[in-house]
Amino acid sequence: MKNERALPLILGPTAVGKSLLAVALAERLNGEIVSADARAIYKGLTIGTAKPPLELRQRVRHHLIDIKDPTERYDVMEFRRDALRAIEEIRARGKLPIVVGGSTLYISVLTGTFFAGPKADPQLRQRLESQSQEQLRQRLEEIDPEAARRIHPNDRVRTVRALEVYELTGLPISRWQRESKVPFPYNFTKIGLTLDRRVLYERINARVDAMIASGLLEEARALRAKLTPEMPAYRTIGYEEFFEFLDGKISYEEAVRLIKKHSREYAKRQLIYFKREPGVWWIDVTGKATEDVLTEALEVIQRPSEKKLGTLGGRA
Repeated sequence: MKNERALPLILGPTAVGKSLLAVALAERLNGEIVSADARAIYKGLTIGTAKPPLELRQRVRHHLIDIKDPTERYDVMEFRRDALRAIEEIRARGKLPIVVGGSTLYISVLTGTFFAGPKADPQLRQRLESQSQEQLRQRLEEIDPEAARRIHPNDRVRTVRALEVYELTGLPISRWQRESKVPFPYNFTKIGLTLDRRVLYERINARVDAMIASGLLEEARALRAKLTPEMPAYRTIGYEEFFEFLDGKISYEEAVRLIKKHSREYAKRQLIYFKREPGVWWIDVTGKATEDVLTEALEVIQRPSEKKLGTLGGRA
């Protein structure tokens, strides 16, 4: 590892308050923020991805936001390289890189907890398993010839899994098996934010209402003409449901209901995943002001690692 000091990494479910804490930390510690959000990378997906507002980005410099057109693919290894480059540039300016995000794949590719692969996606797997072995095999040979050479033509289970990994990460499973063995050259002080589940769900519902009031439907309408279902940006909560509405497949009310439901389910999946992440220091932010959460986070960051035992809720 090339770092002399572990870098702060703020993680947690959507709507828990990660961005506000990250900005507060950056202002206190002379830092800049590296976003680990798999959808904030896309230009034009602003309201529905809850990108940090311009006011926060003017206060503290943010990296890896609005770097790709939504029609482009961007895999997790590209993120890994871009994150490393941003961290090196920030450190070269004498500032502290602070990583913040809720995308489990992006976090795991930095902390080294990713492979043997992402958790199975039931809907995606159902869609893949509805296809013939011949169709699956042809697709595997197109996107990952190396894996196709290793996997027997009749091995349906491994074929589906290889395609699932590609769909979820944008990266062939064979490349994952090679590149994920190389550790990221920085350690992290991982701080997880958690919130009473009922309060979190209420906050998510209110955030969706605020997004809609701010023009989420209009933003989705502007994107619909350029996005197709196979593009990752298309499959973004808030947009995909409104695309269904714009295509006349569901009602407006059903779209709003589904956005809230899918957002709550996503937060639940994030919490389940991050609770398995080793070495996370969890802070319960329920009923606390940002300044109070900042004080607790600073205690974790500034305390020598050998003394970080039994405080702030401890490790998950």
